Amino acid sequence: MTKLLVIGAVTAGTSAAAKARRVDSKLEIKLLAESQYISYGSCGLPYFIGGAIAAKEKLLARSIENFAQQGIEVKNLCKATEINLSKQKVIFRNLAQNSIFEEFYDKLIIATGARPIIFDWPGTAKKGIFTLRTINDGVDIKEYLRLNKPGQVLIVGAGYIGLEMAENLSALGFQVTLVERGSQVAPSMDPDMALIIQEHLEQKGIKVLVNQEIKGFEGGETVAAAFTGSGVVPADFVLVSIGVRPNSELATDAGIKLGVGRAIEVNSQMETNIDGVYSAGDCATTTNLVTGEDVYIPMGTTANKQGRVAGENAAGGNAAFKGVLGTGIARVFDLEISRTGMTEKECREKGFKFISHTVKSRTAALPGYSGDVWIKIIVDEKTRRILGGQIAGYSGAGKRIDIIATAITLGARLEDIFDADLAYSPPFSPVWDPVLVALNQFR
Repeated sequence: MTKLLVIGAVTAGTSAAAKARRVDSKLEIKLLAESQYISYGSCGLPYFIGGAIAAKEKLLARSIENFAQQGIEVKNLCKATEINLSKQKVIFRNLAQNSIFEEFYDKLIIATGARPIIFDWPGTAKKGIFTLRTINDGVDIKEYLRLNKPGQVLIVGAGYIGLEMAENLSALGFQVTLVERGSQVAPSMDPDMALIIQEHLEQKGIKVLVNQEIKGFEGGETVAAAFTGSGVVPADFVLVSIGVRPNSELATDAGIKLGVGRAIEVNSQMETNIDGVYSAGDCATTTNLVTGEDVYIPMGTTANKQGRVAGENAAGGNAAFKGVLGTGIARVFDLEISRTGMTEKECREKGFKFISHTVKSRTAALPGYSGDVWIKIIVDEKTRRILGGQIAGYSGAGKRIDIIATAITLGARLEDIFDADLAYSPPFSPVWDPVLVALNQFR
């Protein structure tokens, strides 16, 4: 019997195993996870800490028992330590029993995910300094906040997680300072859109410090402050949220090729350079649909899709994953922010000649349903192909990014969608939807 071994069981790994089972009902499938928890949504962790998600169990999508009912064997608390490609086996350490065992495979999927970046700053080992990636991280943070009730909270990094945590920690009554080493919050957006977000944060009582790089932490056993190049920031709780690195060491030690960002290089079938070995999720590369270049953009949605493709192909199928646009969305208090495709900065870096327009509109026609919305669209100057879009606004603004993402995916030009038949009813939209208003600035 053919055996599929999957390393990693959060998003990509569980998606791969489930899809492989649907493709081949007789395939032997083993899914091994380093964590206690499997198949969970880490995107919900800020809302678990903030209390909107009441219990950690609500973050779990599927259990070990669910997979067993499909004939998929799951072993958790098992850390892969070595891949032997010539013998087609993986060495594991059982973390509960501190014992070593091995698993042979015919096909292998590596879905080892990523880990938070945290620099070796002086004082990083002090109590009260956290990263947020796993359910255990969320539980630890929530318990620390409950027991210690910090007076000054510092968030390092103003990406999606940092912004969402600023909202949730503020809602719990903490005084929050947000520090970003770059020149703006929301680094994946353009500066004009980021300024809207920063002003909203400040209106909600968040202290925002940009162009501030952390140099270290001070205090006794527990953190009391962070120091930057320009001063000291009081903090008795710190969340470091400055990005992730792919867990690719296991693969590269075995001789599997790495690509951009030191992620495992894969093709559209999620195949590595080794026959019968696949990779998916936050440890793997993908393709930018606008430029056609390999990129490393770890996202839960991407991990799920890549996992399905890897699982189908490992079970004998012929699926492909075309790539991503870096589409993302977040809520910052009551402001919704989203983006897709290329920013102006990225267009300049890649040599695109572009034009862009930003409009301010309303999300609906009825006062009780409506809110301001800013929409920015970036277009190739010569071909008039849509390259990117960004949104900041209220009352249902954010998900309008899906219209722009769909247009970019289909290679649409302005002329293709100037008069798109978008839905209209006063509670949902003005007669001219804000996306159409933005598009028609290019006529």
